[in-house]
Amino acid sequence: MSLLDIRNLSLTIAGLPILQDVSLSVAPGEIVAVTGESGSGKSMTALAVMQLLPDLAQTRGTITLDGTNLMEQSETQMCALRGASIGMVFQEPMTALNPVKTIGDQVMETILIHKAMPPAEARQHAQDTLTRVGLPADRFPLSRFPHELSGGQRQRVVIAMAIALRPKLLIADEPTTALDVTTQAQILALLKDLVQDYGMGLLMITHDLAVVADLADKIVVMRHGEVVETGPTQGLIANMQHPYTRMLFAASNHQVVLPPAPAPKPLLQVKSAVRDYRLPRTSLFGAPGHYRAVKDVSFTLNRGERLGLVGESGCGKSTLTRAILGLEPLQGGEILLDGHPVTTAKDADLRRKMQVVFQDPFGSFNPRHRVDRLITEPFYLLEQPPKGTARSDLIAETLTAVGLSSDDARKYIHQFSGGQRQRIAIARALITRPELILFDEAVSALDVSVRAQILDLLVELCEAYSLTYLFISHDLNVVRTITDRVLVMKAGEIVEQGETEAVFSDPQHPYTRSLLAAAPKLPELNMGTVVA
Repeated sequence: MSLLDIRNLSLTIAGLPILQDVSLSVAPGEIVAVTGESGSGKSMTALAVMQLLPDLAQTRGTITLDGTNLMEQSETQMCALRGASIGMVFQEPMTALNPVKTIGDQVMETILIHKAMPPAEARQHAQDTLTRVGLPADRFPLSRFPHELSGGQRQRVVIAMAIALRPKLLIADEPTTALDVTTQAQILALLKDLVQDYGMGLLMITHDLAVVADLADKIVVMRHGEVVETGPTQGLIANMQHPYTRMLFAASNHQVVLPPAPAPKPLLQVKSAVRDYRLPRTSLFGAPGHYRAVKDVSFTLNRGERLGLVGESGCGKSTLTRAILGLEPLQGGEILLDGHPVTTAKDADLRRKMQVVFQDPFGSFNPRHRVDRLITEPFYLLEQPPKGTARSDLIAETLTAVGLSSDDARKYIHQFSGGQRQRIAIARALITRPELILFDEAVSALDVSVRAQILDLLVELCEAYSLTYLFISHDLNVVRTITDRVLVMKAGEIVEQGETEAVFSDPQHPYTRSLLAAAPKLPELNMGTVVA
């Protein structure tokens, strides 16, 4: 018997069709993965189950949870079900948590709202639940705040909130997208254990098909608000029937071929870099301590070379990146760009030679400005920025180079998809023809087909402009195909470096081997004739 049964669910918002005749089911103790590109209707299906829809939404069909038709419930009745019978884990833990409340109070909140037990018992139950998700009291007291935890630890708190009352159904919306491979493996193992221990059903929404293949009992593939294919995981992977399903799996394992790198000529030199952070005093008159985030790091990036940097969250990647960009000072060593020292002083000429592409393309733009103004922001670094026709021509040329149209210059950023926004971010980095570009998790938030397009774009730009870049990512498959050499960072140190394929094929350091072992892998696919 099904725990969750969705039958012929259709959804419109202000008359615009979003979902069309969606049907799927989740049994107790079963893990069902819903996958597809951004905009396919995955998250809207989950929100329909929770009945968290916009005011202008209209639905038809049925959503039944353990015999109860959720579409016939009032908001008061749904409030009684949310948290108690249905738990939800959201994609971004920091926005799902209240920054001014302790983790103990936030896990207790669900228990107290539903009046499941008195406050004293609720506090103990909250502690027990946090311990169950891997946050024991001796290391993670209830008095901790979200900002004191890592990304993976925050996600565990969100999971603890969702399972505090042991709901029958748990919905996880992209729960591992922003996590490194080892933390992702831990979160996935935790979710699997919870399903087995509590017998709950898990509806998991994700675009990571390697995760789907390893975790789910059943796969539901969605496209344009419709279910195009569904079936048991191994059977579907072995015999994919729909062309769209085959395209998704092929894109998730997309490989590119970079043009050969030119003869070695140093561009960026990091020499014995040390970065310390001051810690708070432990006593009134005691000296403050220091935490060393980057420990004696040295490497060279040559002109025209593509270098990868991988490691777990907290290993020092972002700190090192900020130092390279001249945003934070070093306490030891030096960083040279084209032979000149990189410092925190305002050096427009030096800054012009470096640009950065951030992880969140929407968050890195001002939504009030049009694209032509957004991508010309780096012009303030130029002594004589182009004006008039020269400016318009350069904008058009740069947008065309990243696969967009010159007509897009007068649009706003909200008018573009996630992949198009990332192309605009690359255009902004490219417009001043910098000598070095830093890609900071530039494809981690994109679905597999858009990620494949961005990787192809990078190859085209490497051929056209001989790009030199430092590619920082926790997606090892992407790093393997888009870099010439790779650095592996752990606890502020470079523990292994070398040619990318050599490091991935025959890792020498135990830490590198553990990273590769934790990365989810797609099974061998049968990409034979498509049956339409």
